[in-house]
Amino acid sequence: MSKILYIKANIKKEGESKTFRISDHFVEVYKKSHPQDEVITLDLYKEAIGFLRPEDLEALYGPKDGVNRNHRVLKYAYQFAEADKYIIAAPMWNLSFPAILKAYLDYISVTGITFKYTHEGAVGLLEHQKAVYIVTRGGAYTDSPYEMGVRYLRTLLGFFGVQAFETIELDNMNRSGTDIEKRMEEALKRAAKMAETF
Repeated sequence: MSKILYIKANIKKEGESKTFRISDHFVEVYKKSHPQDEVITLDLYKEAIGFLRPEDLEALYGPKDGVNRNHRVLKYAYQFAEADKYIIAAPMWNLSFPAILKAYLDYISVTGITFKYTHEGAVGLLEHQKAVYIVTRGGAYTDSPYEMGVRYLRTLLGFFGVQAFETIELDNMNRSGTDIEKRMEEALKRAAKMAETF
């Protein structure tokens, strides 16, 4: 049995997010294809993820002995490390993703939990995990030098050891002339196909 962490980062009301329409469909198909697996949904806005505070630094950089598993920040790093697969859903905001997702990534970037330091340098501790990032964008940004969300996530997760990283990217959703429903249907089909073997 695998543990899946479904990370959602969008402030839009329920039913308004194109990103979540795709990611929720991905999760629905995944559950049907992998009924024995556990899917944990983590809505970052509902979790009220905030920025790191000075008092968090001691826990972040101190020893990881398991006693601090319930710390308001470290609990997310432990949860992330204990998952086998990650589904990350966030729209493109200002060439990247919502700031709350970056704040969450700061929470889980913890030495001794998601990576460690050795004499040869940093080594990721999550080399057996895999991830998919689902993103919608208003314009055309796939493979653009201005797109930094996919590149950041791929790089940071790779730093953690996660090399199996896939994306579902849907562009031009705010561009005039785009057949939004047709593009959405194509994305939903791709999501379903990927979810079956994820």
